[in-house]
Amino acid sequence: MKKLYDKSKIWFAVAWIIAYCVLMSLGDSISSIIGVEKSITLPIGVVLSIVLMAFLRKNGLFEEYGICPSRASMRSMLYYVPVLVMMTTNLWYGVTVNYGALETVLYILSMLCVGLLEEVIFRGLLFEAMRPDGFKTAVIVSSLTFGIGHIVNLINGSGAELVPNLLQVVYATSAGFMFVMIYCKTKSLVGCIVIHGVFNSLSVFADENGASTGMRVLFCLILALITAAYGAYLALSLAKEREMNKTNEKAGRNDEADRTRALS
Repeated sequence: MKKLYDKSKIWFAVAWIIAYCVLMSLGDSISSIIGVEKSITLPIGVVLSIVLMAFLRKNGLFEEYGICPSRASMRSMLYYVPVLVMMTTNLWYGVTVNYGALETVLYILSMLCVGLLEEVIFRGLLFEAMRPDGFKTAVIVSSLTFGIGHIVNLINGSGAELVPNLLQVVYATSAGFMFVMIYCKTKSLVGCIVIHGVFNSLSVFADENGASTGMRVLFCLILALITAAYGAYLALSLAKEREMNKTNEKAGRNDEADRTRALS
């Protein structure tokens, strides 16, 4: 694994994306066949999480991939209010108990693993691998790859219907953009991992049976708007910070030049 990482960080990220999508989808399919949702998905998610985190820790890559505390103030992040609103959207259709106690626990734990893996893979490995060749391109590819990756639910035996799944792709792309901006602003993936994991976990209590197609479309658009707007706010904030840093650096160079002339 280290050889592939050293040879090409991009292909290392791609390999993890493929392994994650294939293995987790396989886990969902087998779990459905067994009749206990997430019974196989959870162990696979736990193993993948342990392997990935062990690799990063062994090679001293925690800081590089944002496994560290946030470096941004709560105020500069608008106290995460847009995110808190987003995290409730799975309950907008209503609240119900979709599974028994065991399956509910398995579902929640597997979703926490999904939050960890997807954030480290898409926002960490893939984004950072592409970032040196172009920040904007890295943001776009990371967001789109994350969104399109959710279309796998149509073929993994999860029972996802066409319209809900396509809507998920739309808001997942928007959420992917937001998560990238949170990561860039805070220099940390911890918040993204927690937000992502909790958002996914709450879906186990979503009462989607009573939701019409119109409601699904409306809620999808609202969610996409919230995440895109928050991501855009963070992007503008980052742009202002970069401009301010450039101005300060230029002023510092001018001051140094003035001192040099004065001494001469």
